[in-house]
Order: sequence, then C-alpha cells, then structure tokens
Amino acid sequence: LVCRLLLLLGCLIVPLTTGATSSMALDFPVSCHNDKMLIGFPRELGSNFWQVHVVDTSGEEIVDCDYMVDHERLTLTALYVNCTRLEHDQHQLRIELLLNRTIAGDKNVTYSIGCDALPADEVVPTIFTGVTNCTKDFMAVSGTLYNEKPYSQMAWILSIDDGTRTHRLSLRQAMQQGYTFLADSNNLIFQVSFGATGVTSYKQDNQMLYTVALKLSYGPPDQRLTVESRMICAPGPATCNSTHMTVAIPAFPGILSAVSVENRNIPMNQLQANGIILDARRGVKLHINRRTLKSRLYEENCLGLQSYMASLRLTFNFRGEMLSMVTYPECPCDQHAPIAAVCTQDGYMDFEVLSDRTKPALDLNTIRLRDPTCKPVFKSPSNDMVQFHVPLNMCGTRQRFEGERITYENEVRALWADLPPRRISRDSEFRLTVVCTYKSGDASLSARISSLPPPVSSINQGPLSLILLIYPDDSYLQPYSDDQYPIVKYLQQPIFLEVQVLNRNDPNIKLVLDDCWATTSQDPSSLPRWNIVVDGCDYELDNYRTAFHPVGLAVSYPNYRQRFEVKTFAFVVGDKALTSLVYFHCSALLCDRLHLDSPLCSPRCPLSARNKRGRI
Repeated sequence: LVCRLLLLLGCLIVPLTTGATSSMALDFPVSCHNDKMLIGFPRELGSNFWQVHVVDTSGEEIVDCDYMVDHERLTLTALYVNCTRLEHDQHQLRIELLLNRTIAGDKNVTYSIGCDALPADEVVPTIFTGVTNCTKDFMAVSGTLYNEKPYSQMAWILSIDDGTRTHRLSLRQAMQQGYTFLADSNNLIFQVSFGATGVTSYKQDNQMLYTVALKLSYGPPDQRLTVESRMICAPGPATCNSTHMTVAIPAFPGILSAVSVENRNIPMNQLQANGIILDARRGVKLHINRRTLKSRLYEENCLGLQSYMASLRLTFNFRGEMLSMVTYPECPCDQHAPIAAVCTQDGYMDFEVLSDRTKPALDLNTIRLRDPTCKPVFKSPSNDMVQFHVPLNMCGTRQRFEGERITYENEVRALWADLPPRRISRDSEFRLTVVCTYKSGDASLSARISSLPPPVSSINQGPLSLILLIYPDDSYLQPYSDDQYPIVKYLQQPIFLEVQVLNRNDPNIKLVLDDCWATTSQDPSSLPRWNIVVDGCDYELDNYRTAFHPVGLAVSYPNYRQRFEVKTFAFVVGDKALTSLVYFHCSALLCDRLHLDSPLCSPRCPLSARNKRGRI
C-alpha cells in the first residue's frame, strides 16, 4: 500500500480484516489536514460496484461521523471529530470497503488509516460540528467538547457570516436574536430559528431553504477554542399523492452529492433502483415511492394512516464545503386514504385487510363494512389477514360516476387489538375507505346480436389517429417530450404547435385544420374557452393573431401536417389572471387533394384586421 503525504503530516494505512482474497493491489493516497483527512481510492474500483463506511473498532458504522463519499472522483473525506480515535498521537480512522466483483465474488476489507495529530501548542483548537438536524421550527447541530473549565466562566463570542458582513454578538445578544446554546462539560448544541440574525434564505414555489455560518469562540486569546459550523435546513413540508412523496429543495448554490435513508447511504446512480426519482432541473426534487415508506397512525386529530420516512440525510457541495442535513419527511393528513381494491368483471369488489396495517395492530374480529352483516370470505389461521368479496350492489357499497369511470366505495371499520375494553370511544375505531373503479372499456354486456349482411363499402375504413405536438422553436425539429410537461412560458412568448395525422401513407390525402381552442382543463368542452383557429383561419377577435407556418419538404408527407404559432396568454376572471395550466385542443379533417368535396377542405380566410378587444 502506498501512502501519500500532504503538509508533512504522517499517515499510515493498515489492512485489518478481509472477507475474500483478491490479487488487486490497492493504492490509497491520503491527505492529512488540520481537521480532516482525504482518502483517494484506486481507479480499479470504478469498474466494480463498491461501498465504503466509517466503522468503529467493533465493525459497526459510526452514525455520528460526518463523512462524504464521492463515487465519481473515488474519494472519501472524513472529519477527525466523531470519525476518528486519538491513539498514540494519531487520528485513527477505520473504513470498511465492500467490493462486489462478478469474477472473484464479494470482498469485504477493513482498513485503519492514521494521521499524525499536531501538538496542542502548534494550532488553535478548532472543532467542526456535524450534520444539521432540520425540523419544521428550527435547525440545530451538536458537537462533543473536552474542556476542564466550566463554560459559564468564559467569555462567549458568536460570529455569523451572512455572505455580505460578519455579525459579532455576545451570548446574551445572540440569545435575543434567535440563537439558543445548550452546553455542559462535554457537549454543545446550537439551535437556530429561521428568522435569526445572519440566516440566509432561498425561496422557490413556497419552499424555503436556510443556511448560516457560525463561529463560536470562548476562552482567553492564548487558549481560545473555536467551534465552527455551517448549518443548512429545508424544513419542507413534503407533499404527497397516491403514489409518491415529494421532498423539494429550492435552488441555491449547492449540488446534491449524497443521499442517505435511515442511516443507509444510497449511491447517486442507484437512487431510482431504491424507489427515489431525482429531478434537479429547478432546485432538487426527490420523488419517493410510497411503497418504500413506513406508516403509522396520525398523532393529531386525523383518521387513517400516515406515510413517513424515519430520517432522510442529504449532503450538498456548497461552495467547496460538504454540508449535510437530516430531515424527517411525512405526508400530511389524508382523511380518505383508500385501501386498494379490484372491481371484478362479475360485479364484485375484492380486497384484503392486514392486521399490521396500523400500529397498534387491528383486531380483525371486530372488522365490518357499512352493512355489518357482510362478513369476510376468508380469515387466515393466525388471524392476521381477512379477505372480502363484496357484491357491488350490496353491503352498503356506493357508486359515483366520474366522466367515463364508475367508482364503487365502501368503508372498513375495526378496533385496535390492544385497546382496553373500558376505553372505547369514537377515536378508538379505525376507519378507512375502500374503492375500486371501472373504466368505460372494462364494461361487459350480454346481448343477442343478429348479424345482417354488411352494406357495400364505399370507402376504406380504418383508424384515424391525430397528434398535437408543441415545439421549442419554429424549426420544428424536435417536439417537447412527455417528461418536459407542463411547459413554462411567459406572456406573449410564442408557442409553436403542430397537428399530424399518423399511420397513413396515401399521398393524395391532405390534413386541414378545422378549429383549435384552449381551455383550463383537459376536457375540450370545458369553460372558459378561447378560440385560436376557427374554420381553418385565425380568430378575428384576437389582438395577437395565430400565425401559420409552411411545412417544408424535409419531412415525408408534408400534407399530413399543419403548423401554427400562438402567443402565450392567461385566462382572466374579473381582473385576476388564473394560474391554472392551459390545454390546447384541435379538430381537423382529412381531405382528398384531387376531389375537394367540402368547403372546409379549402378554407378562405379574410384579411387580418386588428381589433381593440383585449385577450383574456
């Protein structure tokens, strides 16, 4: 093994244990600094799946250690504080390296790395506190100190760097301006309110991020001890839908470098495999699959279950400094979180209920539907699961129509298993809605059909498929993809649209626009509505007329496309512009170029004339 030195500080790497043999010689360059060490891993690791953890002498991962693994640069940075032990005038760091190699099998090696500790009279002692504990009301960090003098006898000075100036406050001033300090002979906790002096904030889409750089000094100048910390906190809250929890971090000068869930580090290139989708286009959004979350009963007055994550640690590279925060995301109260059920083709709703769906567990002997005479069709021998097979027209099942869907719902009720018999109240009962849905294509019909001879066809029949696309510019080279919607545009910016007919190869047919319009919902018949194209022409009541663009010969079958441009607008109700999405719709005709048998196949548009009426 080769050890490389920095600043003339000594280091030593010793392999301690190994779980498999390997012929690969490992080269660990180590840089020793005043407060941390930087370890570089050999390039050979880049072709393998590998993980590294900082561990104690028993081989257990050190949870309080603030270390950073960069899988791209193949480096690990660890602070001496909380990560190392001082042995024989050296900071001893133990790391466990796990290799998954397809040929040689798994390899698990523990190394001990030592950096010489500087004598106390050579440096001013500086301690860096670790991960920010981020709550909805404040942010806090904690550190371990070793000092024989009571802190109350020392003069405390707090320095806060907000990027433009440094605030210097006494302990009393700091506590009056949003800072709280808790200390004993060995431990120190900083607690900072979000409105405290010197806290920098970033805001995006009603989400906030706060950061502050602190330096706390105490003691006489010749023995002064300095405690430094840069705190970072995005208090949320998380948002949830039926499938995902979303944790949003506003855009700020930081790059997400590491994600850890419940003290388990997840490599950035494996987030999706662990149920996390990363969107870093505007700030950071983590879409976390709800199947990976835990559930519990709400602590407040809310029925049903709450999805939550015990801890989420995010590490950012912020101006060359690694900052970590731990949050505790949870879904807000959802009174009507349903149990997934299946609507069968023979008119039943099938679902199951598990006793451990809640904590405490459910007493399935007390379970019932709206109609208590309807019982489960199956109960497991261990009484931890029941199954229902409920007729859709019985047992209190209700139905409602939603467009082309029919939704059936019932309600499950049960008591908690460990509930004392004399303490039964309205809040003692677990209630949850059960729903299943039929779509229009799911409906079945029994009928007797008499087949008549088909009439002689005068036309060729087949599916007619149209598509409406939006492009970034008038080159019409590449349309926006599905994952880029919704598209953000500012007022009066051009929107380039194209209507295409698909799955045709007849050169004699021609696509002709009929009407195009915009609404605030996906329903083309909804109101309000604004016309864009009327009878194949621009809308005469519009101050910003629709512009039509020719289709060049660079595409096959140019007659199959119609291109046009509209200016971005917003719907207005009264004197307020609506902030809802805008949806575009079009109707079109397919015409025979050789026999234009309808006036709509050859629209004649009047000359454009400006109108003073404003656009809504």
